[in-house]
Amino acid sequence: MIIATRTRSDNKIHSLVLAELEWTPEIDASEVEVEVEAGVVTLSGEVGDYFEYLAASRAMRRVHGIAGVQNRLTVLPRSARWVTDTDIGRVAERVLTWSANIPGTVRSRVEGGCVTLTGQVDWHFQREAAERAVENIRGVHTVRNEVTLIPRPVSEEAAERIRSALFRDPQVDAGRISVSVVGNTAVLTGYVKSLMEKTQAGEAAWSSPDVTTIDNRLDVRPY
Repeated sequence: MIIATRTRSDNKIHSLVLAELEWTPEIDASEVEVEVEAGVVTLSGEVGDYFEYLAASRAMRRVHGIAGVQNRLTVLPRSARWVTDTDIGRVAERVLTWSANIPGTVRSRVEGGCVTLTGQVDWHFQREAAERAVENIRGVHTVRNEVTLIPRPVSEEAAERIRSALFRDPQVDAGRISVSVVGNTAVLTGYVKSLMEKTQAGEAAWSSPDVTTIDNRLDVRPY
C-alpha cells in the first residue's frame, strides 16, 4: 500500500523500502504498509509471527537514507495450531537452560504470548542471547527484555577505551562520534550515515566492561 510522501527524498526512501521488503524472503510484503515522513519510516499491518516482525526491522537497517524506524506491525499468527502460554513457557525454560551463553540467572514468564525476560548478567551479549533464544518460539507475539547488567567499578579510561573500539571498527566512522561515560552509562553523540552504523556503534560500546547502559543519541544523516 503506497501512502503519499512529502518530499522527493521521502518518495525515494519509500520505493527503496518497498523493494527491500519484497527482496526479504522472511517477510510477506503484501501485508506491510509503509509510510515515510522526514526520513522516518513507519511500518504497519499484520505479520504471521515475531520472527517476521524482527525481519522487517532488520530489513530497514539495510536501506540507505532512513533516519529512523517505527515498527508498528501487529503479530497475528496464521497457524491453525493453538499454542498456550504454558507451552511457550515450557519451551522458553528449556532453551534458556540449554544455551551455553546464557547464565542461569535469566528467568522468563509468559502472558498473552509476550515473553518477559528478567534477571542479571555480566555482559550485554548474554542479554541479547537470551532474547534471541526465545524470539523464534512458536506462538510468541513479542519479547520484553528486562534483563539488567550487574553494576561494576568504572575505569577512568572508560570513555577512551570505547573511542578506541569505535576507531577499530571498519563499519563505523568514529571521527564523527563523541563518547562520554557518566556513572555506568556510556553516552554516544554526533552523527552517522545509516541506521546500521548507529547500531554497530552501540554494539561496540556494549563490549566495554565499564558500562551497564548505552545512551545512543547518534543522529542519522544519510546525505
